[in-house]
Amino acid sequence: MGPASSEARADRAADVLALARLAAEPESVHAILAWLTRRTGGLAALIGPTGTVLATPEPDPDPDTLATAATAASATVEPRRRGTPSAVLGGEGGHAVHLARLGHADAGGGDEPPYLTVVGPDDPRCGVLLADAARTLALCWRLEEAERARRRVESAEAHSREAVLHLLMVGSVPAAQRIAGALGTVLPALARVYVIECPVRRRREIASRIDQVARGQAWIVPCPVRSNHLIALVPPESQGEPKRADGLARLIVRRVPECRIGTSAEHPLRDTAVGYEQAIHALAVARGAPQRYAGFGRHTDTTALASPEGRLWARELLGPCLRYVPPRRADPGPQELLGTLGSWLSFGGAANRHLKIHRNTLAARIRLISDLLGLDIGHSLAGQSAAWLALRLHSAPPSTAEPPAETPAEAPATPAVPAPAPASLDALLSSPAAELWARAQFGPLDEAGPAAVPETVRAWLRADARLPAAASALGISLPGARKRLARAEEVLGRSLLRAPSAKYELWLALRASGSL
Repeated sequence: MGPASSEARADRAADVLALARLAAEPESVHAILAWLTRRTGGLAALIGPTGTVLATPEPDPDPDTLATAATAASATVEPRRRGTPSAVLGGEGGHAVHLARLGHADAGGGDEPPYLTVVGPDDPRCGVLLADAARTLALCWRLEEAERARRRVESAEAHSREAVLHLLMVGSVPAAQRIAGALGTVLPALARVYVIECPVRRRREIASRIDQVARGQAWIVPCPVRSNHLIALVPPESQGEPKRADGLARLIVRRVPECRIGTSAEHPLRDTAVGYEQAIHALAVARGAPQRYAGFGRHTDTTALASPEGRLWARELLGPCLRYVPPRRADPGPQELLGTLGSWLSFGGAANRHLKIHRNTLAARIRLISDLLGLDIGHSLAGQSAAWLALRLHSAPPSTAEPPAETPAEAPATPAVPAPAPASLDALLSSPAAELWARAQFGPLDEAGPAAVPETVRAWLRADARLPAAASALGISLPGARKRLARAEEVLGRSLLRAPSAKYELWLALRASGSL
């Protein structure tokens, strides 16, 4: 055995060790291709079964690199047709193209493996180097492909879970249950909504903790609107300590002290949107609470306004939207418009992220809905509050004393009594029940004192919930007005400055009291 042979074996051993070290790096495929490019003096690339350039030394190659890789891609066509595992061919411009297949044709579950190619060097030892590199690169490529597939599956499941939450928020419970069932999960009949405000990097950890405590029965979704929010629907029997609604919340804040948690009351699935709003209101309280979590403790819904007259008013107000026929099939229909309206009233300009549409599409829909309803829901708090109340009353279940709405087939041919005319919003808010409800809205503020806090809330509502205008009307600074509203949030136990906001209910209460 001569000195040249011993030197060649030593070089090969060093190359194999270098490949093993590179295989442990995070971007191992790119790292190995970059090393091969430096080692051979040519361009190393990975070519897929259809001649696609799968990888080059750099994640974002320049045009010259892509052009050279295209030469390698064209050179693999004939060897692939013949099933050749390795070859040295003449490429364009007189450059040699060395290629080696990464494994057998049945590797990776039946997929045809890619080729490792090197364009440029005219070195007989390049074939041995490629053979060694191909074995290591095959393992690295399969691992990266498996990781990409895992991320695709994880992303698809995350989008499906978000779709289920969206359907629940708009009241489409059967559709949500079907998708959840396809994912192998049964949605709970009753659930408490948790909104966890936390650093983005801790969301996965918190979700894992909730899933562990709830024994896999919780429905956990990163908020599609706010990146630092995590939303969880947790069955009442899976919240940690027995008979303690705050058991799970205490466990989470103990593990992640920087998070804040708001929880709703228990609700059936059809009322998930109400539960979410309650959790957001509780979160506003939790931000200032020493224990860093809070539950929604006040009963402030619009049941008092859900009379037959109120439901009739809501149907009349939403009627143009409910009867809307889109001019094109691709345009949104009535239910999609109502979903857009609800999202806009909850999230404002961030509704496009919730609905997964472009902001220009959202603006066009809001203009259309405003025209249909005859309300300025884009800028006027009065229009927004009326639309918000109509949506609530429209989706509220009818009382036992209220007869069901007749369908055309059931309606008598000659009604004995003409249908009553729908009440106006002012008439609806002037009923004794509405007046009691209105006093309950502002009662905690008026009783807590000082008077400057409820005065600021009223000025803010009269200014269409615009804080600078309210501060100017009161003759105080903007930070001072914001501080007073934050104090009002503590007293009311509800969110004012962040969406979803209690501003619609408070505006309606102010209207009912005759203070507008």
